[in-house]
Amino acid sequence: MEGKIMAPITIGIIMLIVFIILLFLGVHIAMCMAGVGIVGFALIAGFTSSFNMLPRDFFSSIASYNLSVVGMFGFMGYLAFHSGIGGRLFDFAYKCFGSMPGGLAIAAEGACAAFGAVCGSGPATVATIGSISYPEMKRYNYNDTLATAAVAAGGGLGLLIPPSITAIIYGIMTETSIGRLFIAGITAGIILMLLFMLNVFIMTKRNPSLAPRGEKFTAKQKLAAMNGGLLETAIIFVVTIGGLSIGWFTPTEGGAIGAFAMLVVCLVRRQVNFKIFLAAAYDTAKMVGMCILLLACATLFGRFVAISTLPSKIAEGLMGLNAPPTVVFIIIVIIYLIGGCFLDGAPLIMVTVPIFYPIVCFSASKGGLGFDDVWFGVIITLICCMGMITPPVGVNVYVMNGVSKVPITTIFKGIWSFLACILITIFIGIAFPQVFLFLPGLIIG
Repeated sequence: MEGKIMAPITIGIIMLIVFIILLFLGVHIAMCMAGVGIVGFALIAGFTSSFNMLPRDFFSSIASYNLSVVGMFGFMGYLAFHSGIGGRLFDFAYKCFGSMPGGLAIAAEGACAAFGAVCGSGPATVATIGSISYPEMKRYNYNDTLATAAVAAGGGLGLLIPPSITAIIYGIMTETSIGRLFIAGITAGIILMLLFMLNVFIMTKRNPSLAPRGEKFTAKQKLAAMNGGLLETAIIFVVTIGGLSIGWFTPTEGGAIGAFAMLVVCLVRRQVNFKIFLAAAYDTAKMVGMCILLLACATLFGRFVAISTLPSKIAEGLMGLNAPPTVVFIIIVIIYLIGGCFLDGAPLIMVTVPIFYPIVCFSASKGGLGFDDVWFGVIITLICCMGMITPPVGVNVYVMNGVSKVPITTIFKGIWSFLACILITIFIGIAFPQVFLFLPGLIIG
């Protein structure tokens, strides 16, 4: 059967409803995107066109050289995860902040940020820092809700601070500079980390019983902890992200250099053996396989979305509100926030970017709002950070539950003030875009 059986926009709406139903039935997100993409494209353009074009698109997505960057930074992160670097980072943060009100939770936030600088995965950050920090917080009789929610939220810093797998996926899908996305993520990550720390400080200052103070350490002990944990992480981060930023190497080369530097550090400290190496390689292979499958299926879904005219019709509807571009963008953010409650970060980006990227980032002459693509990437990543701790999905919360054995409901009770911190960061970015864009423009130009 060839030709159109109904208007493209009608087919687009029907297939999106089918997509949502399949998700709720538990069908894997990749299969949902591929199935809806292939069938929807065929219904609009004809089955011959679908079967001629889509297999080529699927193969070209899998064969893309750009995907190798996911493996490089992924291996770097999993080496850090398996080798014990997170423990040394928490030890340094603990010695710096432990004696403050809520000091151990504040230290956990700092350790999450530092570990995120060599990892790029939210769940891995939660698993690493949570397994180290939660026993310490329990030793000092920290409130379970505060202790677990702080680490679950802090895991989002691993998603935001470069090297961010989410930023890499967004960059590949939209052909946005991954280097600029990484640099913009530094600013956003620092702001969010400070807000998390301030949130913990205010909560424990108002109610000291939530988090008794820890012990004090001398400057000498703090310096020794810095040399033992923070210094190596800072060196790897500066070499990898710094070299990428000033154009010494490409993102893929930067990931390879970062993975090699991490391996050297682990070998020098004798914290890696063949078993750990294989575990890191195995985890990397699983993650890369997942990303390749998702990106390839997202390509098929994106083809269908584009030919269905959904983005242009949504853009016309939003523009028809006659509201300022910022108000229209806030409406899109709200849609993302709702979606983040049901989809994890990478799938959320892959499903929504084909629909909303043209609306947000295309120029006004092309029917878009004309916002910066790097800025939009940071906003989306922040929304993904929210999705990682919001019910019912909240993958970071489930990871923290596995680490601490604290009930899921207890952890979810504590996440709301941290969600407010992420929202504040998002609206800082919306109100003052240059807060996120100044550093990429200064370094990369």
